[in-house]
Amino acid sequence: MNIPSKIKEMINDRPYSIDRIGKSSSQVICFDDMVLKIEREQEESNNEYKMMEWLESKIPVPKILYFQKIDGVNYLLMSRIEGKMACEKELLTNPNRLVELLCDGLKMLWNVDIANCPINNSIDNKLRQAEIRVNSNQCSIEDAEPATYGPNGFENPKELLQWLKENRPKEKLAFSHGDYCLPNIFIKNDKVSGFIDLGRSGMADIYQDIALCYRSLQHNYYGKYAEEIYNGFNTTLLFSLLDIEPDWDKIRWYILLDELF
Repeated sequence: MNIPSKIKEMINDRPYSIDRIGKSSSQVICFDDMVLKIEREQEESNNEYKMMEWLESKIPVPKILYFQKIDGVNYLLMSRIEGKMACEKELLTNPNRLVELLCDGLKMLWNVDIANCPINNSIDNKLRQAEIRVNSNQCSIEDAEPATYGPNGFENPKELLQWLKENRPKEKLAFSHGDYCLPNIFIKNDKVSGFIDLGRSGMADIYQDIALCYRSLQHNYYGKYAEEIYNGFNTTLLFSLLDIEPDWDKIRWYILLDELF
C-alpha cells in the first residue's frame, strides 16, 4: 500500500483496527484518535474532502489532518469523532431517545446556511451521477431492497433510472448529509457528537436524509444487519418529532434513487 510518507510519519506505529461496518469500497483504518480513509479517486471521494473543509466550523465533523492523491487514490487522514455509532445496541434498545437524537441531527444539518455551499446534490446532479453509474454497470442488484427488482419491481437499473426521471418530485433544498444512516451519526453524552462519510453531502431536498434515515431505522430495528429484532420502535415518531406530515411518495423516490448508488 503506497501510503504517503507524511501520513506514515503521523500514524507512526500506533495500534489500529479496520472498520468493516461501512458498505463503501473504501478502506478505513481506525486509530485511537485518527482515521485514515483510502479510496479510489472519484467524484464522491473528492467531494468528501471539500465538504469536510467547508463544514469544519459549522457542524461537528472530522478535522482534516492530511490529504493527498497518489496514482488515482485519495488518502484522507482525519480526526476521529468521539462517541458511538447510532447503530450500537445500547442506543437501539432505547428507540424513542435514539429517534429524538437522530431528529436533533437532522435539524443541525438543516440549520446550516447553504449559501456558498460548494456541492449541489439536487435532483439534476443526482440523476446525472446515477446515469453515469448505470451506464458503467456500477449498480448492484444483489444489494437492493427485495422489492426493487424482479416480478413486481423494475427489470434492471436502467428501467429504474427512467422511472426516477419521469417521476421526479419537487424539491425543498437544505443542507443534506446525503447518506443519513445510523452508522454515520455518532452519539456521546446523550447528544449528537458528529457526522462521518460526507462524500454525498451538499444541497439537496430534505427528504434525501429523511428517507434514508427512515430506511436505516427499519433495517436496524427489524434485523436486517445483526439479525436481532428490537421491540418498541415506533415508525411514526420520526415524523412527529420533525413536525411534518410524511410524504410517502418522496420517501419511496429517494430510497429508490439510493439503489443506484
